[in-house]
Amino acid sequence: MAKKTLKKTPEKNQETTKELQIVNIVVSSSLEHNIPLEKMAATLSNTEYNPEQFPGLVIRIKDPKTSALIFSSGKIVCTGARSIQKVEESIQKIIESLQKIGIKITIKPKITIQNMVAAGSIGMDLNLNNLAMKLPNTEYEPEQFPGLVYKLIEAKATFLLFSNGKVVCTGTKSEEEARQALDKLVVILKKI
Repeated sequence: MAKKTLKKTPEKNQETTKELQIVNIVVSSSLEHNIPLEKMAATLSNTEYNPEQFPGLVIRIKDPKTSALIFSSGKIVCTGARSIQKVEESIQKIIESLQKIGIKITIKPKITIQNMVAAGSIGMDLNLNNLAMKLPNTEYEPEQFPGLVYKLIEAKATFLLFSNGKVVCTGTKSEEEARQALDKLVVILKKI
């Protein structure tokens, strides 16, 4: 059955922005303890460590499905979680893994959000060629990638826009910032 795409009223667009979903959160943290990466890599099966190529150890966590870079200084960069609760669960699993090799972390690590990626829809078809000509701060090369990259400077957000109205927002540091950026984007697009 063919899918119909209808232009939505402004009220519907507001509803659509509420359906924006966080698909990835990138955070940094510190365990405030030196970490023996060689010992971790030798003991734990879910790790990768190649110090000649990169100074950090990669640990993959199955549940919640995340990955983290751990540095010998105790600094961590965790990615893949879809909520702060899942980030906290991932860091707790890393702490539990460290306990298996005799490292006791006694602090509750402070989490700093570096980036949030959200995906959603604005509920209207987009003429990407037209937008590339009329919007500032865009990149659009349809031969290489079907989406238009639009940097919304005032919201400190970058959007990937697709002709079917789907969007990906990156660069924000909270769900609220992502929603506000999407609202600003819809206002700009309606003027064009």
